[in-house]
Amino acid sequence: MSETPKTLRELIVLGEAYLRGRAVADPRTVCELLAARLFNCGRLGLHPHLDVVPQTRIVDALRRGLLRVAGGEPVQYVLGRWDFRDLTLKVDRRALIPRPETEQLVDLVLASRQITQTPKPLVVDVGTGCGCIILSLAHALRNGVFVGLDISAEAIELAQENAALTGLAERVLFAESDGCGEFDPASVDVLVSNPPYIPSRTVDGLERHIRDHEPRLALDGGPDGLCVYRALLLDAVMVLKAGGGVFFEIGDDQGPALRELLDAHGFSEVTIHKDYAGRDRFATGVLNE
Repeated sequence: MSETPKTLRELIVLGEAYLRGRAVADPRTVCELLAARLFNCGRLGLHPHLDVVPQTRIVDALRRGLLRVAGGEPVQYVLGRWDFRDLTLKVDRRALIPRPETEQLVDLVLASRQITQTPKPLVVDVGTGCGCIILSLAHALRNGVFVGLDISAEAIELAQENAALTGLAERVLFAESDGCGEFDPASVDVLVSNPPYIPSRTVDGLERHIRDHEPRLALDGGPDGLCVYRALLLDAVMVLKAGGGVFFEIGDDQGPALRELLDAHGFSEVTIHKDYAGRDRFATGVLNE
């Protein structure tokens, strides 16, 4: 007996149950995201399709996506794209998936006097990954020089693809680099970074969709999670202008350590900012004039 064709609504219910049985978080949302990708619409745009029996190719593609997510792969990588602020970016295993918290880091930069009071700021994003931070800044600002750096050649390749995808390839330069020490002394207005900050011993205990799929190079911050910050601050005191600013995303238990590091390297106005969940998430400071 052949299987009775199912509507999209029924397929989503079945997919949700399948993912829940495999301990996938928020399985309903995952199913709806996969379905929306196949129908080339947003989740809210699924409503007209829910009582329709999808074509076989769509059913097969949905099943393949469910299998990948059930196997531990992040749904963002299955979708192949993800929204960050006003941009839709390509995402894959070459770089971390952009997180909502990082949108707040962009907000902090945009609100800073280093941006609002500088006609054409030089903004450098270290550890750019898929390019979400620097591309968002270039998209939001009419004037400026925007540079994204990463130690990973694969991440730089992905960021360049996103620059082309968003129409920003002529406005943002990407380069492979370990740090930002190659800039001229006192030339940079803003140094922004969401670096690897998870202690090495903790990485293997992360959830499997992070541990097994996102690049370890972008997660592992060394024995105490602070190695990259120390290196960046050594560069920062050389390349930042007097009055230039640093803007870091940090682990929720790293606020005191970052405050101490920034103080020790000659930064003033050191502030630890909280994310929308009320956790320490960002550290900022201004290089003393």
